[in-house]
Parts: sequence; C-alpha cells; structure tokens
Amino acid sequence: MAVNGDQLPIIVGVGQTVVHWDGEDTDAAPSPLGLCVDAATNALDDAGRGAELRNLVDTVAVVRTLEDSIPQSPYPFGRCTNYPGAITEQLGLRASRGVYSAVGGDQPQCLVNEYAVRLSRGECAAVLLCGAEATSAFKTASRKHTPLDWASKSDFPFEDRGIGEPLSTRAERRAGLGWPTNSYPLFEEAYRARLGLSRDDYLEEMAGLLEQFSEVAAENPHSQFPQARSAQFLKTASKANYPIAGPYLKWHVAQDAVNQGAALVLTTVGAARKAGVPRDQWIYLHGHSALKDCHLGRRPDLSRSQSLTASLSDALQRSELEPSEIEFFDIYSCFPCVVFLAAEALGLDWRKQRLTQTGGLPFFGGPGNNYSMHAIASVVERLRSAPGSFGLVLANGGYLSKHAAGVYSTEAPRNWMAGDSSAMQSQIDAAAIRAEVDASDQSFTGRVESFTVVHGRQHPEYVTLAVRHEDARVFVKVGAEDSDLARELATGLDPIGASVRLAAAEVNPQSEPNGASSAYELIHIDLGEHRASVAATKESA
Repeated sequence: MAVNGDQLPIIVGVGQTVVHWDGEDTDAAPSPLGLCVDAATNALDDAGRGAELRNLVDTVAVVRTLEDSIPQSPYPFGRCTNYPGAITEQLGLRASRGVYSAVGGDQPQCLVNEYAVRLSRGECAAVLLCGAEATSAFKTASRKHTPLDWASKSDFPFEDRGIGEPLSTRAERRAGLGWPTNSYPLFEEAYRARLGLSRDDYLEEMAGLLEQFSEVAAENPHSQFPQARSAQFLKTASKANYPIAGPYLKWHVAQDAVNQGAALVLTTVGAARKAGVPRDQWIYLHGHSALKDCHLGRRPDLSRSQSLTASLSDALQRSELEPSEIEFFDIYSCFPCVVFLAAEALGLDWRKQRLTQTGGLPFFGGPGNNYSMHAIASVVERLRSAPGSFGLVLANGGYLSKHAAGVYSTEAPRNWMAGDSSAMQSQIDAAAIRAEVDASDQSFTGRVESFTVVHGRQHPEYVTLAVRHEDARVFVKVGAEDSDLARELATGLDPIGASVRLAAAEVNPQSEPNGASSAYELIHIDLGEHRASVAATKESA
C-alpha cells in the first residue's frame, strides 16, 4: 500500500565524529560508546529541534561493533553490554525500545529501510540510529599498554540480533578463505579476467580509482586518513604499501584502525512538522532494497554479484529513476571490485562520475559494520546543499554477500511503499551451484576460475585456487613451502584458465566442530602456456 502525507518517513538529523588520538592522554581516549553518544548528539542538534526530538525518540537502534561481531573476543578493556540502553540513558531519551543489529556492513542501510517502513506504519514516532568504532584507540592502547575502561551496563530492554550464521563454510575456511582480505581477491581476479585485462593493467585501474577516492577523503573533515595518495604510490609495493593478498596492497583495502561514529534521526513528515523541524532538513527515502547471496562456493559467477546488481536495480526501479538522474553516489568501497561492479551495474564510468562522498573505506576509514551510516550522513549533507537532487547509497556486507541500497532526496516520493524484494531473492537462491564434487571421484580435472596469493610479513604464505569442475566449484589451498606456485604467482604469472587435477583429501571429522566437509589437494597444474605468455610479455617489454 502506498504511503503519502504525514506518514512519509524522513531523515531529519545526521551526525558524525572522528577522533585522532595519539595514546598520550588517557582521559581523551575515545570509546565506541562515547563516539556513539557524540555522533547522536550531533544528529539531534543537526535537526534544529534537539530538545523536542529527544522527547520524541522512542527507539534506539545501534549497529553492532566489530568486537561484538567476532566470536570469543577477549575484551581486554571491558565492554558495553547494552549499547541501546547506555545511549538512551546518557542522552536522557524517553525511548522504550532498543535494537543491537546483526553483523554486516549492510546494516546501516538495512536499519534505515526497516525503520522507514515501521515509521510509515505508525509503529514508532522517531528513531535514533547510530554506531561507532574505536579500533584505533584499542590498537594504540594495546601497543602502549595503556589501561582503558570501556565497561558499561544497563537494564534497558533491547533486542540483540546476534552474530548470525557464518558467511563462509568450513571447506572455504580450510582453503584459506573466510576473511575479507583473503576472500575478496577471488572476485577481483575473476572480474579482471572477464574484462580481459593483464594483472598490471588491472593494477593501474585499481590505483586510478583509489587515487580519486583518496582525494575526496583528503577534503573530508571526518576522515581518519585525510591524505591524497597518487596512483603511482598506490600501484607500487613498498614498506608503506605492502602486499596483503594478491592483487591487494595495504592501501587498496578498508582500514579499520579508526575512531569514528555516525548517527541518523528518522521520523515522519507529520511528527517533524509538529516538532518544528525546519523543512530544509528533511530528506526522504525513496526506493530501497536489501538482498543477499549464498556462500562463495555456490555462486554461479565469481566475476559478478547477483545481490549487488539486483539491489541497485530494485531500489532505482522503486524510485522510478534512471542512474543518470542520480547526482550523488556513495558505493561501499572495502575493496575496488565492489565499486567496479556497481559502476558496471549502473552503466557509469567511474572516471567521470564520483562514486564516493566520504573518500571510501581505505582513506575515509572503515569503521566496522558502520561505514554506510557515514555514507548516508554525507549524502544527506550533499542533498541539502542541492535541493531537488537525488543520492544513492549502496551498503555491502560479508564477502559481497549482502547488499542494501537506498535512494534519497529533498523531494518527496510520488508513491512511497515498503520494498518487497522476495521475488528477486528467490531468483538469486535458485541460481546457486554445487560447492563440492561427487565423493566417488577420487581425482578430477578442472580449470582455475580465480586465485589469490596470501602474503606474510616477509614472503608469500599460501595460494588459494578457485577451481571450476563442470557445474561445481571447489577451493584448494597450496602452502608456499609445498610448491613454487606461490612464488610464480607472486611474480606475475596469471593462472586463470589453467587446467588442474585435484584429489579429494582426507578430513578428520573429530577436528571439525560440526562434522567433516569436503576438502581437496592439488595434484598437478598445467601452467605451460601461461609461463610462455609471461615470458613473451617480459621479452617485448
């Protein structure tokens, strides 16, 4: 059912904060809770009617911190066990409901989508969304052996949505995956191969994109790393830009050592008007969508993301807009492939269209699950400065696993309604492929679909290959000590398309917490033509 008039949901306040703490003054050390409170205070003040909104806010939803997203975190400085309650009490709000989000960088936009619907249905009057990370303070204090006190308790009732199901399988983790910097390279290399680019050419592409992003971050007062970096620096391995996992160097990936917080205040047109919030503060959510992909092993094409493409398409279609009508974009940028795939899906040239308003996760900073709260706040500020324009935010979680999109404007939507992406989700689910080969096949041949070389401090540690066999994909890990493969790949060899023979490996069920799952070992890889290609390239150079 379409919603119009006083029940239309709007954002009326945005707030951000950043702290550059050097570790010297313990009293000045930021905490996730303190950053949340500061950002929320800024958002309430931004609305222009802070006192009225404090009385109106009945729901506080907080994005899950990075520490609380990792099982068995040690919490050396203690922890806040109830963020919604602590924030409600410190701000003196009258809120009666609290939520602590699930894990994922998609959560800020997902929460906006969810509470926009709830507001439109009259289920709440005003909502405070916030989140923060103080990972930089944590690392600095740990290194300096400086004691901090982050412990906080509250009896405020709240819903803890938990960590959720693992975003990787046991087989994927056994093959060296299951961590963003080790998993995203498979998408990056597969996308490069689909474009037909050499590894050096693709490195140039990544450096060009990231140079642009760093320039935006350098001008952003909320950036954690406000320094413009040249494409030359970004494409060159060095002590300051060392290899992590091919094709990535340090400054190609999200930097989590930040002290940043962001917050949004949402309400309805009717409530904002009654509270006296100035009209030029109102930002409407137009189309919105949230979709997810299956595990890496079951995705039909590692060079694409079904949930990314579909969420963008769904949000724009519900907004009745074309990409060319959007002026301000902020595309999640934990790794370059997310931006490249979004630009491709939108039909945009990233060289001509700026795809970040913050500066991106490598340079603005990557505050855990909460980055897109900053993105939304930044887009809101841009829209207020250009009334009548439109902005789009794409949030990403997991390993290109979950995507949430939102379209925003100072102009009211013609026919706003709650998004229902269930049909698209069913199509994504139905496209999944097999993630293991028939156990009766003790050995089998396949072709390398993608790969990465994971680096240690001094040298490559291991290679992970994604291998396609008929309608199945499997992963195999090859230790650097077991093969020259890591050295060859680290020095420029491109194995994509190479024929390989794998064998089923034995797995001890007792070593697996939930039973055994398939594992594979490399018997042979045919790199003859690939080696010849590299040799010819070097000779011509």
